[in-house]
Amino acid sequence: MTEGPRQWIVAREGWVHVAVAVGAAAIVQWLAGWMWALPLWLLSLFVVQFFRDPPRRIPQASRAVICPADGRIIAVDEVRDPYIERTARRVSIFMNVFNVHANRIPVSGVIKRRWYHPGSFFNAALDKASRDNERNALWIHTEDGSEVVVVQVAGLIARRILCYVQEGARVQRGERFGFIRFGSRVDVYLPTAYQVQVSLGDRVAGGRDILAFLPE
Repeated sequence: MTEGPRQWIVAREGWVHVAVAVGAAAIVQWLAGWMWALPLWLLSLFVVQFFRDPPRRIPQASRAVICPADGRIIAVDEVRDPYIERTARRVSIFMNVFNVHANRIPVSGVIKRRWYHPGSFFNAALDKASRDNERNALWIHTEDGSEVVVVQVAGLIARRILCYVQEGARVQRGERFGFIRFGSRVDVYLPTAYQVQVSLGDRVAGGRDILAFLPE
């Protein structure tokens, strides 16, 4: 295993939110005392924990797919991949407001295509969220010739999907590629030859746990 790239413990996406929350708490405490400021300090703690982004040791196992997000496995099934029109194994990860919300590339390769779909904001734990909610999808052509699709899906509260890679970019497994604010979901569509290593209800960590393997 190797360390991922050096990064801040609080995600850059949260710097403004943390600064505003801490600043408001400090001002209220200065003007009115700590009892009045206590709820704002508690809010500041929540904001910091939401935007935390701890470094992860990336597994180097050959032909492995790593988890793109922290959360709970809510779907492991065989479905029709709506992006590249094939039968695929789908693994879905639900992120609640207490999970790390940075997203990581599951496999090394090249981004063949990126799709963005505006949509609704149903509870991300519902299956219809995969087809109806706002979402951003990446089609990755892997180094071993496989096709993997990873999809960021907005949730009931989430109103902001961030993705930092474009079509044609070469990406590395474990690389940080995006962020979703305030509860959401990530779907991964794999060729049926892949062997899934997780089960419904499992808790997983993005960039650290292995989602699936491609057998030799």
